[in-house]
Amino acid sequence: MKIRGAVLERIGAPRDYAQSRPLTIAELDLEPPGDTELLVRIEAAGLCHSDLSVVDGNRVRPVPMLLGHEAAGIVEQVGAAVSDVAVGQRVVMTFLPRCGDCASCATDGLAPCQPGSATNGAGTLLSGKTRLTRDGAEVLHHLGVSAFATHAVVDRRSVVPVDADVPPVVASLLGCAVLTGGGAVLNAGRPQPGQTVVVVGMGGVGMAAMLTALAHDHVRVVAVDQVRDKLDRALELGAHAAHSPDQVGDLKATVVIEAAGHPSALETAIGLTAQGGRTITVGLPRPDARISLSPLALVAEGRSLIGSYLGSAVPARDIPRFVELWRSGRLPVESLVSSTIELDQINEGMDRLADGQAVRQIITFD
Repeated sequence: MKIRGAVLERIGAPRDYAQSRPLTIAELDLEPPGDTELLVRIEAAGLCHSDLSVVDGNRVRPVPMLLGHEAAGIVEQVGAAVSDVAVGQRVVMTFLPRCGDCASCATDGLAPCQPGSATNGAGTLLSGKTRLTRDGAEVLHHLGVSAFATHAVVDRRSVVPVDADVPPVVASLLGCAVLTGGGAVLNAGRPQPGQTVVVVGMGGVGMAAMLTALAHDHVRVVAVDQVRDKLDRALELGAHAAHSPDQVGDLKATVVIEAAGHPSALETAIGLTAQGGRTITVGLPRPDARISLSPLALVAEGRSLIGSYLGSAVPARDIPRFVELWRSGRLPVESLVSSTIELDQINEGMDRLADGQAVRQIITFD
């Protein structure tokens, strides 16, 4: 079938992206789903720093690649081996498929799936195959999803079904921003009543972490960011305090989430962690990024530094947990949305994301 999508032609294009236009809106051919795959009509897709990191070269991926990994849509066709998802169901896309068989999948979310990580790096679906071409030439998949398009073919293990009462915009955010930031709180942070949670970096993932922490009873939540507007927004959404990194004073917390993806932010987060506390890092810095760290401080103060990919989540387990928090009114996922845009505005959206002007921009499809 013919689809329309945003193809990344080259990595490391100069700013502004509105002028250099690294993403081309193109017509592509999408093959039918294989036996373990689904055809999904995309309803909403979020612009995330993980997309920007491919555009700017921080995360090198093969090109040409149809970007987009945070999305929701309606199933239009199922493969012959798929029996637990029906045509017409809404599904949340997740950017790390879990095969369910490897040693990493047995860690209850602690480690990324090995086959899923390998195929993500190669730009294929979990089967090792691609379903996209343009003028007869192969176009690669982004993180098993490629959601910046009218339709996508994805593996069954890359989606989680949700009920029809979950709106498309909310559903789209559950698969990355909420699963990563909120998952880091639920699965790695595990705050207890009376404790303080600090979130460093108030983009979409950081805001989701903050909202998830606020859903806990009797937990104090503090936001840290360099952008004043984001701190103001954090206060509007319920943060008990909000500071720039140079104004934190003697603040210490039992749980500190780093969601900025920058080494200085991680150093700030480590410095804010109290004795016996946990620093959880979910940001994705450049591969060559390094930090200065005292191992003695970790040992002598009983502190932990925890890497949390995809929020240490098992999507099939955790997305329903977030849906219930949203239904109860304790997790206002809609508040993460900065604006809705059209697919044709994606390069301009990447500029806003790079400039720190947006929490989550959502591409909506009619």
